[in-house]
Amino acid sequence: MSLLESVPMNDLIQTVAVYFLPVLFAITLHEAAHAYAAKFLGDNTAYSQGRMSLNPINHVDPFGTIVIPVLLYFATGGAFLFGYAKPVPIDFGKLRKPKRDMAWVALAGPAANFAMALIWLLVQIGLQVFQVDEPFFTLMARAGVLTNLVMFAFNLFPIPPLDGGRIVTSLLPHKYAYKFAQIEPYGFFIVMALVLLKVIYVWWMAPVMLLAGKLLQIITWPVLAILH
Repeated sequence: MSLLESVPMNDLIQTVAVYFLPVLFAITLHEAAHAYAAKFLGDNTAYSQGRMSLNPINHVDPFGTIVIPVLLYFATGGAFLFGYAKPVPIDFGKLRKPKRDMAWVALAGPAANFAMALIWLLVQIGLQVFQVDEPFFTLMARAGVLTNLVMFAFNLFPIPPLDGGRIVTSLLPHKYAYKFAQIEPYGFFIVMALVLLKVIYVWWMAPVMLLAGKLLQIITWPVLAILH
């Protein structure tokens, strides 16, 4: 059986249609947030290369954003997906306080995803309030919340080059930060191994997503209280 036969085409088309905009916005704003934070803190590298942009084309990596996720979708029947955008170029030496500001630049991406999860949740609430019966929009809103919570949790995993790893590097004393940063060349392979072993999802992503979801409920509670 070929990879193309392992997943019904109708399922793929429906999945792509529902997730296309949420994933596109999630990736674009995540990367643009990194660029904006870097510029705000003194480094114009990403800004000068057009990465502080809401144009998805400036952030999409054809192989990492399109080819890899599609192949993995077919190969695993949709059970495992992974992808990445073009890395935002940051010259940490140009930041006003490089070690401290590294954490803020790294945190900007996941923070943007959390904010987008909140927006999609508000959209979902709005659809319910206005009794919009079209299931496609409800599915898209749910996909928006899920996509951004996944990106939020995954990127905060404390292994460089993920954002969480850079935050840890920023917080550690100089001696330990230097040693910890040396993991980065191997970080991608470490993360992939932990993903395949389901360590990251079970022991990190699921708890972080649960906590983030609870926080979203607390934030939106006043809105629901007013509407009801």
